[in-house]
Amino acid sequence: MSRLHEAFAAAKAEGRALLIGYLPAGFPAKGDDVEVVAAMVRGGVDAVEIGLPYSDPLMDGATIQDAVQRSLEGGTHTDDVLDTVRGVAALGVPTLVMSYWNPIERYGVDRFAADLAAAGGVGVITPDLTPEESGPWIAATDAAGVDRVYLVAPSSTDERVATVAAASSGFVYAASTMGVTGARATVGGSAHDLVDRTRARTSLPVAVGVGVSTGAQAAEIAAYADGVIVGAALVRTVLDAASTAEACAAIEALAAELAAGVRRAAEAGRLNRQPIT
Repeated sequence: MSRLHEAFAAAKAEGRALLIGYLPAGFPAKGDDVEVVAAMVRGGVDAVEIGLPYSDPLMDGATIQDAVQRSLEGGTHTDDVLDTVRGVAALGVPTLVMSYWNPIERYGVDRFAADLAAAGGVGVITPDLTPEESGPWIAATDAAGVDRVYLVAPSSTDERVATVAAASSGFVYAASTMGVTGARATVGGSAHDLVDRTRARTSLPVAVGVGVSTGAQAAEIAAYADGVIVGAALVRTVLDAASTAEACAAIEALAAELAAGVRRAAEAGRLNRQPIT
């Protein structure tokens, strides 16, 4: 069982979903990213996605694009991302990288998987890589002991969900709605159905992301999913802060609200999950 699976299992033993937070490497600045993530973890985030900044982030909305652009302007490169992973993993939380395929391919597929594992990373989310094009990546991650995470969407057919789930090894990322990332007033109503359809085709955990921004939304999703992923809302708190210290205080408060929402769902007894193996 990988460290990522251990985290899901530990959350399940507490009768709740895993809370996963996202922040791009090198944001708000090089050297400050680990400090901000540490505040996120103090607030109650269980696992962390570190974004690998990329100049053409097709899935990301305006908030994350803004943060990524600041990181790129600050000179963040793949080696810096791995340094951030190393620092975050040292906090004791499972640490993944969220990356488009092009930067991984440029860095070297085998090299990236091996270097990530050496830095303490446990997995990679690749939003634009399809299972059909994943042969070298599957071989590299298997060799390095790194988990793979692929995405399914409300538009995914049952057959497609099964294909994506079969290629995944860490968890399946269920996008709650179609379109780019970003905080929303409501979470896509098709998310519950997507989780049910995915869970029927895999024993892997299923985590829901895209649009989660409040404790109430986290509680709503935690009632039926194995994990709740929050990205843009956390990034926005940093963008709105006047200093790193202010960003840390704000992100810790938001993480605490989200963690309380996840636990509120558990206390309400609304969880209905399949065993994680």
